[in-house]
Amino acid sequence: MEYLSKQRYDEIAAELKHLINVVYPQVKDDLAEARAQGDLSENAGYREARRIQAKTISRIRFLQKVLEHSRVINSDDLPKDRVCLLSRVEFTNLSTNARMKIEIVSPHEMDLEAGKISLKSPIGAALMGKKVGEVTEARVPSGTLRLRIDSITFD
Repeated sequence: MEYLSKQRYDEIAAELKHLINVVYPQVKDDLAEARAQGDLSENAGYREARRIQAKTISRIRFLQKVLEHSRVINSDDLPKDRVCLLSRVEFTNLSTNARMKIEIVSPHEMDLEAGKISLKSPIGAALMGKKVGEVTEARVPSGTLRLRIDSITFD
């Protein structure tokens, strides 16, 4: 079971609807057109159309499974005094005194450029359940980070 924000759930549903209603019909038309060109064994257009069809079907199935096994999380039900899903966390790396701000999200919402990290990442997992002022350790590929939680906010 994965938990998603309402915004991300809607984005995935919209992508799925677009793939089913717009992209896949166009892929089918392209495949029929390539098939009509004759000898399929030497038809590069046909092979490319089949590749795109398989990729589109794969993406549709993946998104269907994501939505089937996901639930929209209600941020009002989350604890406000500790780090949890959809928390915006400001913390300090105690070895470098570098401060960072991140948002804890599900793996399907992760976007490092936007400051969104997965709750399953080493840092996300280390922060989960902690309160302001607590120090935790995150085991990352480069070693162990000691992190102090400075603030927790929600949208």
